[in-house]
Parts: sequence; structure tokens; C-alpha cells
Amino acid sequence: MTLAVNHIKGWRLQALIFSIAAAAAGYIAFALWSGWEEVVAAFLQIGVTGTLLALSLSLLNYGLRFVRWQLYLLRLGHPVDGLPSLRIYLSGFALTTTPGKAGEAFRGVLLKQRGVPYPVTFAALMSERLSDLVAIVLLALVGLVQYPQAWGVVFAGVMGIVVVLACLSSKRLLNRLSHWASTGQCRLMRLLALTCDTLMGARDCHRPGLLTVATLLSVVAWGAEALAFYWLLGWLGMDISLTFAVFVYALSMLAGALSFLPGGLGSAEAVMVSLLVFKGMTMPAAIAATVFIRLATLWFAVAIGLVALICSRHGEPAKEGGR
Repeated sequence: MTLAVNHIKGWRLQALIFSIAAAAAGYIAFALWSGWEEVVAAFLQIGVTGTLLALSLSLLNYGLRFVRWQLYLLRLGHPVDGLPSLRIYLSGFALTTTPGKAGEAFRGVLLKQRGVPYPVTFAALMSERLSDLVAIVLLALVGLVQYPQAWGVVFAGVMGIVVVLACLSSKRLLNRLSHWASTGQCRLMRLLALTCDTLMGARDCHRPGLLTVATLLSVVAWGAEALAFYWLLGWLGMDISLTFAVFVYALSMLAGALSFLPGGLGSAEAVMVSLLVFKGMTMPAAIAATVFIRLATLWFAVAIGLVALICSRHGEPAKEGGR
């Protein structure tokens, strides 16, 4: 694994450092702007118990998504043993804050050393992103009636799902494109062939049975974090319904994903704070709730990913051929 870890350099390292530094600066500016003392007081009000509960629900989110990842790899004919696969999966979280989560494709470098071809990793990653998008859109629909002004964002998410599914719908077309691209030698043709192979793999991951299981796992996984957000608002004295809390969290994640900004930084926070203030929350409390839930979800994942990446240096040497 050491050689794979050494690939974290160049633009990947710069993107990681920049995203962490930018987020830290942004959150500090957020807190100073709204009143540092009030934000700190809100954090103290949440307390250790609330923090541990929120982190536990985030861990449930990561665990369920890992189960889904394993199902994708199994379906694609390249299963990987549990612990090594978990370490590799979590390592991808270290690069969650790259634009569009593209850095998570680094898992392909780690899995390649276990005999998993790049198209398989990319197919599983694409299936993950689509499954997450479906789950977030479904959760956003829960409270859309309470804030119909957000229909445009939700509609954009639905259209994204439709476009991807349309690309996966024609097996014959994908086969023809793949065959045609494989006859070329230029870089563009090789990229087209890789894209077709990836889409074919993702198509296999969206058979009815697996699609149903993956969607259920995704909804429960993201619903767990939305539940943590609901409880967090309650600890801060906010009288808000569960459906609207789920809607706020899901819409914020959807806005962040559609922005293609690193980790949705800025866009997700802006939507979340705006909706909480719209619902009657004070600005300092809304900012405290937003910063806390992002630390307990997004940045908790990044921290776990960095630990997993460091631990990979001490992992067993990769065996060609995988399992």
C-alpha cells in the first residue's frame, strides 16, 4: 500500500490542503461574523453526549455505504476481503473535499494493487454517486411541500438521475461504442473505451434487485445523518418538525453536490443557514448548528479517511489478482 499512498501528491495534495484550509478559514469567519461567544455557547449546549450521538450516526452512515460498496464490487466480479476493503474505502474519504468528490477515485489506485481494474472501481464509484443522489432527492421530497421554493434544486437533482440512467439504458450502444473506441490508439479513444467499460459496469450495478437494496441502504445511511441534524436542532432549542429537518439537511447536501464545489463547501452551508433562519432560528444558532453538523459529518469523514490513509502505510503488501 505504501506506493499507492505516495500517489497523494501534486494536485491531490494541493486540493486536500486547500480545501481544509479554506473550510477552516470559512468556518472561523462564519463564527466571528455572527458572534464567537454565542457560537461557542451553542457548542457547549450540544455537549459531549450530543457530539458522541451525532458522530455515532455518521459512523452508521459510513458503515452502510461501505456495505453498499462491497455489494457493488461483488456484483462486478471483484470482491475484496472486508478489512482491506474497509481501509481502502475509508481512505477515499480523505479526498472527499476535492471538486465533485473526484479525489475519491484514488481508491482505484489502491484497489488496482489488489487486482481490481480501474473500470470496475470507477463503475462502483459512479454507482455510489448515483445511489447517493437518489437517496438525497428522496429525502428532500419529504419536506418540499413546506418550502416549495426549492423545487428547482430538487428538479435539477431528478434530471441528473434521469441523464445518468439514460446513459446506462442502452447496452447495445455502449457495446458498439466500446468496440469502436478499442480500435483506436489515441488518448481520446482510450478514454472513450474506459468510459464505456465504466458505464457497462455501472449498468450491472443497477439491476432491479441490487438497485433496491442499494437505494434502501442509501436512504437509511443519509437519513441517519439527517436524524442527527434533527436532534441537534432540538438540543439548541429549535422547535422544528422531523420532516422539515430532514428536508433542510437533504436539500443542503443536494445543493452542495450540484455545485461541484469541493465537498459542497459554501453552497451547502449557505442553504442550511438560510433555511434555518427562515424557520425562525437566530443567525448565531443557525451558524453553530451548520458548522457542528458539517464537522460531525463531512469533516469527521475526512479525518477518518486521513487516519485510514496513514494506516495503509502499515498494511500488508498487495497481492496481484486480489481475492
